[in-house]
Amino acid sequence: MDTYKTIKEKSEGLFKDKGSKFIAYAFPVETEEEIKELLTQLKKEHHSARHHCYAWRLGTEEITFRANDDGEPSSTAGKPILGQLLSFELTNTLIIVVRYFGGTLLGTSGLINAYRTAAAEAIKNAKIETRIIEEKFTLKFTYKEMKEVMQIIKQENLNITDTRFELDCELDFLVRKSDAGRIEEIFQQFYGVEIINQVKN
Repeated sequence: MDTYKTIKEKSEGLFKDKGSKFIAYAFPVETEEEIKELLTQLKKEHHSARHHCYAWRLGTEEITFRANDDGEPSSTAGKPILGQLLSFELTNTLIIVVRYFGGTLLGTSGLINAYRTAAAEAIKNAKIETRIIEEKFTLKFTYKEMKEVMQIIKQENLNITDTRFELDCELDFLVRKSDAGRIEEIFQQFYGVEIINQVKN
């Protein structure tokens, strides 16, 4: 598998029960720093809300995740939100559900249903994208090899992300994970060209 699903942009969902209002926000995210910023921002925006519960998943192959009940009874908020991320197979996604208390207790099953439904609504209103897992390579070569290198890049339709042409030449490109081994081999057989597999996204 060299694809993953995430959301394209922020979306919202809403669920109401016995006067309580559950507003769900789904965000595409790449880092934990980003998640912290979004949480801080939303807590400021909804400072009078009783709870700001959330769950997130990050990564494309090794996935990290977290769920937080923010004062709600254990496993009644964060877990159902995380459950929706899992059932829609989403990663690099954060969902925060803001609760305004309506004065009536909903009980364990009522809370689980409310947080799950609000999160599901936010996902349903989102644009879900399937993205390709790519590996990043750096090529080092001299001007003598330039023509042939560029020919291979064009033939293989490789996505160049950066170039540094000084005394020698260097360029970075991305390649679909399932093609990475084959592309690496092509350049390894090419005398005078050094290929470095830099990062796995």
